[in-house]
Amino acid sequence: MRRAVIIGAGMAGMLSARAAADFVDEVLVVEADDLPDGPRPRKGLPQARHIHSLVAGGADAAQELLPGIVQHWLDAGAHRHELTAGMVALSPEGWYRRWQPDGHFIITASRDLLDWVVRKQVLADARIRLLGGRKVTALHGSARQITGVLHNPAHGPDDPQHLDANLVIDASGRASRATAWLAGLGIDTIPHRTLDTGLTYATRLFRAPAGAEHIPVFNIMAQPRAGIGQSAVLAPIENGQWMATLGGIKGSEPTRNADDFIAFALGLRHPLIGQLLHGLEHVSDVTLTRSTGNRRHYYEKSRAWPDGLIVLGDAIATFNPVYGQGMSVAALGARALHHELHKGGGLTAGLARRVQRAAATSVDAAWAPATAQDIHYTSAHGQKPSRPERLLGRFTSRLSYTATGSQFMADAVTDVTSMRAASTRLLDPAVLRAAAAGPKLQPLIGPPLTEPEQRLLTPLEEIKGKPA
Repeated sequence: MRRAVIIGAGMAGMLSARAAADFVDEVLVVEADDLPDGPRPRKGLPQARHIHSLVAGGADAAQELLPGIVQHWLDAGAHRHELTAGMVALSPEGWYRRWQPDGHFIITASRDLLDWVVRKQVLADARIRLLGGRKVTALHGSARQITGVLHNPAHGPDDPQHLDANLVIDASGRASRATAWLAGLGIDTIPHRTLDTGLTYATRLFRAPAGAEHIPVFNIMAQPRAGIGQSAVLAPIENGQWMATLGGIKGSEPTRNADDFIAFALGLRHPLIGQLLHGLEHVSDVTLTRSTGNRRHYYEKSRAWPDGLIVLGDAIATFNPVYGQGMSVAALGARALHHELHKGGGLTAGLARRVQRAAATSVDAAWAPATAQDIHYTSAHGQKPSRPERLLGRFTSRLSYTATGSQFMADAVTDVTSMRAASTRLLDPAVLRAAAAGPKLQPLIGPPLTEPEQRLLTPLEEIKGKPA
């Protein structure tokens, strides 16, 4: 029997299970958590409490693996926002205009809902089974070929069990032990890189005002080049709720104190998000996290790699959550797995190496723009940026500045940030000419709000002296 073992039942794990199912007889997903039977929190995914979005390229990949999944998300309560009309954003270079949609979009919902809908669809396939409450503790095999895994109960007395596998996919996320396992096989030269801004994020849920559940995404970005390290994002999610996530570097970070939450948002570069939230009923406590760094393992560059082992999703790389790339990178990695299986006719020699290199393409697409921005935070530490990366940061800022007053540039940038086009799209001669010319329109002096959106704001003069 040909068997694939997937380590981890998050987005990367479930989509990888679906990708592999057509080429093996059985797929076993080994997950340490006892997973809920609905869109509810799980212990092993603390970052799920913060805003998550899926960009168009990631949604396309998920849709290819699970036809109809986007509509399933929407039916469950997720929101689709056409870009750039469905976003009100203050970039480091100014307010973006809400140009007419060009086909790109983002999906917003709680991470619990997004994962649960995918999990339900994937596990409807009889070839895929979930082993909950079990933790993979070791790989079986050699530096040339992985042949299975050893797993134990995640909690309780040891009960080691061995699983033979023709393919093992590590989709265990940030807690992945792949580097340690490979080192145990003698492969201990995996290049890696970290860039940590020291950002803290705080999130709270609010009851949306009656009739205003469907709002655009509101985003007040930090301005790291100017030394401004605070930001906020507000997005609608399921159940008539709004989710707000605040961010700040050390010395200007948000806190767990609920009384400080809206005051922090009001004190940003623009008080828009604080004005939207003022006076609303909160439906959760404040959740705080400091695990926000960019970290990447370059598995594709390893000189040696065993057949039968693939690492995907957050187990390869994690990103500053503000960029909303993690789930899309996971989906694109799973699609790369499916494409390579299809091209090669199944579990052929060299498959793992080919998938690892293909998955690195989407990681590259997310890593470069994220780190190009994050290197400018005064709190950033890790490996210093190279000269090309510094140049990329300046180039990215120029593109963003031009996009504030050029729909052509806004569309080109969105092609890349939506992960539907490679970053080389921004090197097209027409894009370079537009960047050199700069924005065609004068900068906006305030947020581009519709009249109904404007009515949602609490005037600042009413806020002064009143409790949030």
